[in-house]
Formats: sequence, structure tokens, C-alpha cells
Amino acid sequence: MKRPTIADIALRAGVSKVAVSYALNDQPGVSDTTRAAIKAIAEELGWRPNSAARALTGARAQAVGLVVRRPASTLGTEPFFMEFISGIEHVLSDRAYALMLQMVDSEAREMETYRRWWGERRVDGVFLVDLRDGDPRVPAIEALGLPAVVIGPPHTAGSLPAVWSDDAESVRETVRYLTAIGHRRIARVAGPAGLAHTAVRDAALREGCAEAGLAEPEILHTDYTGDEGARAARRLLIAAQRPTAMIFDNDIMAVAALSVAQELGLVIPRDLSVVAWDESPLTQVVRPPLSALARDIPAYGAGAARTLLALLANEPVGNVQEEYARFVPRGSTAAPPA
Repeated sequence: MKRPTIADIALRAGVSKVAVSYALNDQPGVSDTTRAAIKAIAEELGWRPNSAARALTGARAQAVGLVVRRPASTLGTEPFFMEFISGIEHVLSDRAYALMLQMVDSEAREMETYRRWWGERRVDGVFLVDLRDGDPRVPAIEALGLPAVVIGPPHTAGSLPAVWSDDAESVRETVRYLTAIGHRRIARVAGPAGLAHTAVRDAALREGCAEAGLAEPEILHTDYTGDEGARAARRLLIAAQRPTAMIFDNDIMAVAALSVAQELGLVIPRDLSVVAWDESPLTQVVRPPLSALARDIPAYGAGAARTLLALLANEPVGNVQEEYARFVPRGSTAAPPA
């Protein structure tokens, strides 16, 4: 079926194409009655503006972008991104904005995507995720003039506004709980070492253990997958001095650790306490249900979307601190063996 054009609208309305253009772009030159009639006909015909033509006129794209530099399978196995995106979409849909999502495998491809989107006016702004200390993407996006909101610690954001939560406080709260019930050997199976939030969590665990008078905790970095989580858990649990409590950076790795513990004849939580970062349905359906760090992830995404839309509206925008993930004890944590 042929897409309706301005000429089709002009023919139906009995006016010139110039008059249709004025009406659809809210420019002077036609009466309010004619403008309303033209817009009604355009809606009836299902007319939509051509994105290339809109770019030439400097009109907004009515879309924002999110580029994720991880395997595409991440979206299917890690609930965080799906819940985060659902929060973004909830806000965008109310403002008739679309979200463009792209999975890439390198920083070069990520920057190429931003340049293409901005050059072709496909997006009005972007969310920047998985920040690293000294992240080269930040000055590159600043140089492009591309409106962006960083999802991560403010110290990584340069001049860009950041939406973040205090991961360090989440770790400290968890360590205080585990030490209060008697744990003296705590380990962590973390995400990639290069991520800024991973470094924040690493430092907070070391500081929390030092404050409690514990030895330096063992921290193993992974790629967030269940296979890597299981491999790291196995390495820690066959050590001569195995930990009595382990904190995992996502739910998938924590669930994988349950199988490893069973394989080694350990009973959770009698022999090992397990904590998962970011509560999800998965942490509650396994047995025992996992103690977890819980936060409202859709609200986090919604806050990010509101911040970006405010930036696009030229409103004053600063860093936004969302509520940190709080420790929720369940059946996978208990006092360690005597």
C-alpha cells in the first residue's frame, strides 16, 4: 500500500501543498480552521513525517537511543536491562517518544552508532550505560554536541548529567548484615573489572571488611554469565579457606552458584550464604530463595528518561541520585558453621 503524501492531503483538503506544509509544521500562513482540517485529514490517512525531510528542516526526531555493548543474549538472561528499559518506555510513551536500541560488540561500533544517529537526526539524545573510569565516550559525545544522560557514578560523567544510585552503601549494608550474623570470610563474584560501578563495589567491599576487622576479601571478575559465575564460585569453594558468604553481581551467577554448591555437597545456607545483586523473579523462585539487593529498577529507568527529556526541553538538569539497592534477607543467608 502506498504511503500517504502531502500531495494526497492537499488533494483531499482542496488546498495547496504549501498550505499543508504550513499546517503540519505549525507555521503561520493558514487559518486555525484550515490547520485543524488538514491535521484531521492527515490523521485519517495515516500520514507520518518523513524522517529524512524532518532532518533537513531541523525538526525533532521524537526518539532517543540506547546502545548496549554486550552480547545480545544479555537482554534475554539478565533482568536488569529489560526492567530498566520498561521504565524508560513508560515515560517515553506518554510523550510520544520512541526508543532506539542497538547491541554492539566494540567501543568503535558504539561511537559509530552515536555519530550516525546524530548525523542523520535519528535521535534527539541518548542514554550512556556501562561507564568506565576515564571513559573516552564521554568527551566524544560532548564534542558531538549530542544530548546525553549517563547511567552511572557522577565522577565518570564529565559535563553530562548522571542518574545513579549509591552502590557503595548497598555493599556496606550487606557486609554489616553478614558480619552481624557471624561471617568472617566474605567473597564477591563481580562483573567486568573495567566498569566504574564494579570498581565502586570492589572498593566498598574491601573497606567494609577492613572496618569489621576481616581479612582482605577475595574478588573474582566475570562477564556476568551463568557459566562464568559457576566457574568463579567453584574456584572459591574448593580453596583451602573457602568463604562462608558470597555476594554475586547478578542473579544469574548467584543461581549458578547454587548448583555448584550442590555439586560439592554443600548445603545452603548451612554451609554457605549466598547474596544476589538486583532482586528478580528468579531470586524468589529458586530454593532456597535468595537474599538479594533490591531496588525499583523500572523507577530507575523512568528517572533516567525524565532526566533526558528535561535536558531536551532545555530545562536545568543536574545529577539525579536514585534510591540505593537495599539488602533483603531470605533463605540463602544464615549464621556460618560454628
